[in-house]
Amino acid sequence: MSRDVVLRASGIVASYGHVPVLRGVDLEVVRGEVLVLLGPNGAGKSTTMQALAGELPLEAGSVTLHGTTMTGPLQRRAAAGLAYLPEGRSVFRALSVRDNLKLGVGGVDAALAIAPELREHLDRRAGLLSGGQQQIMCLARLLAGRPSVLLADEMSLGLAPMVVRRMLDAARAAADGGAGVLLVEQHAHQALAIADRAIVMTRGEIVLEDAAAAVLERVDELERHYLAGATVAATAR
Repeated sequence: MSRDVVLRASGIVASYGHVPVLRGVDLEVVRGEVLVLLGPNGAGKSTTMQALAGELPLEAGSVTLHGTTMTGPLQRRAAAGLAYLPEGRSVFRALSVRDNLKLGVGGVDAALAIAPELREHLDRRAGLLSGGQQQIMCLARLLAGRPSVLLADEMSLGLAPMVVRRMLDAARAAADGGAGVLLVEQHAHQALAIADRAIVMTRGEIVLEDAAAAVLERVDELERHYLAGATVAATAR
């Protein structure tokens, strides 16, 4: 069966100043699948997401979205169907939840269909929500626009286990609805349980790619060899 690749990185190289971070990364995000990117702190995971989203310039290689090479910033890629949830929360704290959701492409009703638990908070200032509620709001705002590609970088960082499960279920539902999803996620076991494929990165390179179920069976071994401890300077994270 052919793979419908919606986002492809081919040999991408990127640095922060004179510090090399990505060393020829190749990956594909496929329509209808969740791909999890794992690795220790400093492996280059967030840098990969920033490069794919157009937030960090490439020194070499290319990123294609739906077969078209993308060289512009995030706004141009968003117009082509890419949604990017960076590490941390993209919350307009002084605005109401309703007004935060209005800023998304899909609007309030579409966001509430994804996260109905936000309905009772529509008129609250977003800054008064819990961290988990804020992150669910941000994810629902993106998914309401029905992106063809979702990049989510540590979207459940610091959140309670129940909220983590909620966020991952939403990502899985987006893939089931036809999006290609790439997650960087600290909760390896939970992320692998909802994913189709996984890749492991260390020192700016991909060292393993396999079905998520196969990686889940080996996750304890992989944590000993690849996923624990920093491998390069913290600026490369």
